[in-house]
Amino acid sequence: MEIKLKRDFSAVYLAKKSKFNPNTCHAEVFMEKISHNRFKKMLKLLLGISVCLIVAGFSWFLGRALPVVGAPVFSIFIGILCAGIFSRPTPNVLFETLNLDDGIKFTSKKLLQYSVILLGFEMNLFNAAAMGRQSAVAIICVLTAALAAAFIMGKILKLSDDTVTLIGVGTAICGGSAIAAAASVIRAEDRDVARSVSTIFLFNVAAIFIFPFLGRSMGMSDMSFGMWAGMAINDTSSVVAAGTAWSSLAGNNTALQTATVVKLMRTLAIIPVTLFLAVYTSRNRKDKKTGKFNFVKVFPWFIVFFAAAAVINTFAEIPLEITRNLGIAGRFGIVAAMAGIGLSTNFKSLFVNGVKPILLGLCCWVSAAAAAVIMLKVSGVL
Repeated sequence: MEIKLKRDFSAVYLAKKSKFNPNTCHAEVFMEKISHNRFKKMLKLLLGISVCLIVAGFSWFLGRALPVVGAPVFSIFIGILCAGIFSRPTPNVLFETLNLDDGIKFTSKKLLQYSVILLGFEMNLFNAAAMGRQSAVAIICVLTAALAAAFIMGKILKLSDDTVTLIGVGTAICGGSAIAAAASVIRAEDRDVARSVSTIFLFNVAAIFIFPFLGRSMGMSDMSFGMWAGMAINDTSSVVAAGTAWSSLAGNNTALQTATVVKLMRTLAIIPVTLFLAVYTSRNRKDKKTGKFNFVKVFPWFIVFFAAAAVINTFAEIPLEITRNLGIAGRFGIVAAMAGIGLSTNFKSLFVNGVKPILLGLCCWVSAAAAAVIMLKVSGVL
């Protein structure tokens, strides 16, 4: 006698997720298809991750051979090169054919966050707190400079308010995470979010190549470069990549640790800025469709786990060899994430929305970098 699938909650849920009808599908066949789909999804994920790890391994070797360039720079460059080669006749046609996209996205986003958490095991909480107090005022000044530049240039370029807000917040705070948070509360259109993310991404990539060169040209120390990178570079991924590139040449982790702490402190500004935008939007945009803002979803929670790792390293007696290996694993994960970012790059899409958003992003980026240098000089760090 055939066993019919019961209409319990879990079965219906799985059926909806897997696009099967529990009324017409036998239980054994249904569960077999569910298992098959899960296996295919896991295989797709592992294939993409493996490609990123291969690129990262090769880049790690090149970074050791040429520390003046650094493994993260090699990794993102090789990724961009591969994406460009296989983007004809359609973008990333090879990656789609081989089902690499899911794994590449996972590596560039989730693996990056896990790697930053591992860096916390090399961090001393008391040193981080002292560094945070030293850079707090400078971070506020940099945020103000970037947001002011966005407001002024947005008026000059006559861009939409949403685009100006998203690019300004993305530059001032933490790139894509800040854009996602701000877009939720101001109820931005998809096209505004797309052009803002593309603009921020362009300058994220540029920062990895440009900032270490400019830092050496200005004679920065390891700590001053770390503070500058943490205050001025848009996204967390680019901050840790630039810090890793600098530290690989310096032979220590001072710049990387400093940049990470300063950047994560700067990321906390997402809380007051998002709350302000939520209040402003609720008062001034009653004509738009109401949208629910979910703080839990948009907040970068890996910051909390990074802090927890630093607490463990500070107060628990973990052997130095273990924390050192965790730090190495974190830095290698960052190199792999850079490969994922490079492999998912499509420069054609960056210029689809015209030059104005790019000019706005450039002005915000330069304002933040200049303000950070000025504050470092005023405080005597530089």
